[in-house]
Amino acid sequence: MAASALLAAASVASLNLCTDEYLLLLARPQEIASVSFLSQDPQESPLWKLARRHPSNRGSLEDILAQKPRIVLTMGGGGRATSLIANRMGIRAIDLRPASAIEDVASNFKAVASALGDPKRATLWLKRLARLRATAPIKARDAIWLGGAGQTIGVPSVGADWMRLAGLAQRPLKGDRISLETLLVRPPSVLVQSTYRHGEFSRGAQWLDHPIVQNARAKWLRADGRSWTCMGPLVIGEIERFRSELR
Repeated sequence: MAASALLAAASVASLNLCTDEYLLLLARPQEIASVSFLSQDPQESPLWKLARRHPSNRGSLEDILAQKPRIVLTMGGGGRATSLIANRMGIRAIDLRPASAIEDVASNFKAVASALGDPKRATLWLKRLARLRATAPIKARDAIWLGGAGQTIGVPSVGADWMRLAGLAQRPLKGDRISLETLLVRPPSVLVQSTYRHGEFSRGAQWLDHPIVQNARAKWLRADGRSWTCMGPLVIGEIERFRSELR
């Protein structure tokens, strides 16, 4: 397809790393006008190769005007103001829900697929999600999400809900952080370690290399932390993988 034809076909721009995920998973290449620069960063998104096929933006309407999108995807933050301005400029704005519950992910899939004019595009993803929810293990194993410097996820939270679909019960911890003492004296059955920016030199990364952490008496699962940043559609594949590794 000629470059001019591609430009004419491009219709949807995403201003947010989390909205990028839905657009990149559901849209045809020629329908994407722009995605955020974060999704093109290999350290931030597993979809960076797909994202780099498209123009990037830094999250503002000014960045996407040259692509002349008919639709713009936003999420939270300044989404309402962006939507008002976009509408005045003749651009349809769709403000997706931040994932505060797993159901929000299903709703966002439906909203983006409908905006693309083909609700059926969300069907496969919705089926995968529904299958996970319908077959969630009855019993859950004591587990702790482990990030840099011992940071973990709160309970209740959507992150804990996702883990429960894998058969893992996130242990509530004071300050959403696990101590070396806890790992030594009362380790969980399963440790889910996030690999987000693990190669970077930092105090948080050094903490993870401590002998008490490395020798913790637990089953280890490695989580692609990039997939968990938005707690959105990319977590579906993570939960499917966890289930396989826990068999």
